[in-house]
Amino acid sequence: MNFIRISDKVINKKKILNAVDSILNQRSKGISQQDVAKGMGLERSFISRLEGLGEIRKGGSIAVIGFPIKNVAELQMILESKGIEYSVLMTEEERWRFIKEKSGLELFNGIMDIIQRVRSFDKVILLGSRQRVKMLAALFDKEIVVIELGEAPLSQDVYVDVQQFADVIDMLS
Repeated sequence: MNFIRISDKVINKKKILNAVDSILNQRSKGISQQDVAKGMGLERSFISRLEGLGEIRKGGSIAVIGFPIKNVAELQMILESKGIEYSVLMTEEERWRFIKEKSGLELFNGIMDIIQRVRSFDKVILLGSRQRVKMLAALFDKEIVVIELGEAPLSQDVYVDVQQFADVIDMLS
């Protein structure tokens, strides 16, 4: 139900959610708290408190790339809970499917898209074999944190310690 009665007022939840969406969209586009508040007839402190309610972490943007990983779902849950904006984590099977299901041009474009997106982040976490992470680190002129999963070639999925992974993200935040 979209309506809630509080004492003698009827509150429209959808109207509130739409206003919150508008505020956050404007702020994500770089509009100041003061300007958003003024445009919506609110106090700047309300915008600040609203952002504080949803804040997950502070710090620069972080991207994560890793393969072949056994516990992808666990790591994705950590990334989501910590507000990590972009990740490419794959099992060995997913990595081969990514390669085999594309033509040469599609594969090239897919890899270039990933590289371009990752280069837009402040910090990058790389998980993989020593050889692969060295190659990937050379592509990015960012702060790089490496979690080596073993010697190349890695042909089996590797379990990543969830607590160590979470600690690395916390260290960068």
